[in-house]
Amino acid sequence: MRIYADRVPTAARQLLTDLLVVAWIYLWIRAAMGLHDLVQKLAVPGQKLEGAGGGLADNLADAGGKIGRLPVVGDELTSPFEQAAGAARAMADAGRDQQELVGDLALALSLALLVFPLGVVLLGWLPLRLRWMRRAAAARALRAAPAGRDLLALRALATQPLRKLTRIDPDVAQAWRRGDDAAVDALAALELRALGLRAASTRR
Repeated sequence: MRIYADRVPTAARQLLTDLLVVAWIYLWIRAAMGLHDLVQKLAVPGQKLEGAGGGLADNLADAGGKIGRLPVVGDELTSPFEQAAGAARAMADAGRDQQELVGDLALALSLALLVFPLGVVLLGWLPLRLRWMRRAAAARALRAAPAGRDLLALRALATQPLRKLTRIDPDVAQAWRRGDDAAVDALAALELRALGLRAASTRR
């Protein structure tokens, strides 16, 4: 299945549209990454709190361990240091929790920012692109089939604008009914041209 038309103007338009869609996605992803990095800066206080609390807890635990080795009074003097170290660890945990919260918020906001632009691509551009590919593939198959010219002409009668049909013949439907080769060829070519495809090189 080919993804671009045979005719240069249509293929160029499709290529330009595809490049614009890629640029659109890229710019929004960069914007989402920028937003993520910006929100992540809110985690800096939590990082400092975790570092300070962890360092203080280690120092207090180390000091308590040394004091605990003192004879007679060591065990009694160790308790305040252990309590202070526990409080410092709680402070470090709070800093860590704040960082996790900011990280979750940054991720959620970044994804929320991508919902609309990606939705436009997935629900707007992509279905139309796939629809054209299916129609073009079917038209190419009909173009190569023995009876394909008649079916393409019939589809043109059903789908093409009336002003284009009357340019072929003022009573184009009647011309198709009586099997007018020129009218049928013109109708088939009109349908193929509307899809950006070349007309069949051989006639029936």
